[in-house]
Amino acid sequence: MTDTDPAVDAQAVDPEVLRERAVASLVVARHRTTLLTSCVEDPDLTAQHSPLMSPLVWDLAHIGNQEEQWLLRAVAGHEAIRPEIDGLYDAFEHPRAERPKLPLLSPAEARTYAADVRGRALDVLERHAFHGTRLTEAGFAFGMIAQHEQQHDETMLITHQLRTGPPALTAPDPEPAPLSAGPSEVLVPGGPFTMGTSGEPWALDNERPAHRREVAAFHIDTTPVTNGAYRAFIEDGGYDNPRWWTADGWAHIRKHGIDAPLFWRRDGKQFLRRRFGVTEVVPPDEPVLHVSWYEADAYARWAGRRLPTEAEWEKAARHDPAGDRSMRYPWGDADPGPEHANLGQRHLRPAPAGSYPAGESPLGVRQLIGDVWEWTASDFLPYPGFKAFPYKEYSEVFFGPEYKVLRGGSFAVDAVACRGTFRNWDYPIRRQIFSGFRTARSEDV
Repeated sequence: MTDTDPAVDAQAVDPEVLRERAVASLVVARHRTTLLTSCVEDPDLTAQHSPLMSPLVWDLAHIGNQEEQWLLRAVAGHEAIRPEIDGLYDAFEHPRAERPKLPLLSPAEARTYAADVRGRALDVLERHAFHGTRLTEAGFAFGMIAQHEQQHDETMLITHQLRTGPPALTAPDPEPAPLSAGPSEVLVPGGPFTMGTSGEPWALDNERPAHRREVAAFHIDTTPVTNGAYRAFIEDGGYDNPRWWTADGWAHIRKHGIDAPLFWRRDGKQFLRRRFGVTEVVPPDEPVLHVSWYEADAYARWAGRRLPTEAEWEKAARHDPAGDRSMRYPWGDADPGPEHANLGQRHLRPAPAGSYPAGESPLGVRQLIGDVWEWTASDFLPYPGFKAFPYKEYSEVFFGPEYKVLRGGSFAVDAVACRGTFRNWDYPIRRQIFSGFRTARSEDV
């Protein structure tokens, strides 16, 4: 077995290359943040559009505050600019539902603060040596902050989806592409593979360390489950039959009257959905979106299948049987390009199932990266040898059976915060996130 963990050797990378990558990642993130906070008027920034989400202005100032704490204070050793606001923007100190009541910075103040921090951070980056501590090695702190901002950009995009009123965002639809005419599922051979990473420079603590994982042979869908396929579950009475649901899932949908994905409504013989202020007919060929883990699990049972485990998902996404190795992405080790995946809010919807043949895995599985986050069967747990870094609150406090793992990213995720080892997690009831799924079955089923 020659399976390895592909990684960038931090010692071998030119510091100027690292610097350019860090600058580019920070600039792209800030451009997106600006778009998401400038396309609506101030009242929309300060309003809470859902108790599940923060006001947009909180996210904006929180982005600046985290950048100040890590890049200016921790990396550069600077004095705090506004230490009195640290508590206001501590995500663990104030639940989202309470944040509108806090004495938050106004939109103008938040923009000024975030811009001030960014200017100073770029000055620090210009002089940064990219070595000395684990936090600074290979520019990790700068990559962490770029990922953090992009994660909040995704959160703000969710808020835009939840807000009512006319559309505030526009983007072209995904380019039409020839869809796959191949099989609906592929066999992933059994055996060990390398899961996680020990060498990806900007990988976060829950992705580490690389370790061997044995996975029995299984079949997995070549594409995510579509709206059309999910509608068949609805029309067959899927939401009315407790046979398909876990006890908790059945209790949840009955209590809340859930009978379709979030934002869907029946209109005669068709379903409509609301997408960023636009009402449209649900497109049958797109991956289903805004479903909870409970709904994904119930659909899989109804279809005579199951959700893949996290290890199965990652093996399907990263293992190259011919080269007997784990890759960074399904298509290889190269960073994502627009031909590989639907990422970065380039579009405001998933691409039709079967798109992006250039992003296909060696076994022929498509859209494992981008389009929709994919629920897995697994609880969010640490890998063997896990060590919290740089703080416990990023991952460690969430480990346990309360959270289910999602993999692969969505159209709302930027490439800097999406790779074959990246792990997301949420409660099994969550539906406002850009979540879908694909199904699997064991080889002998």
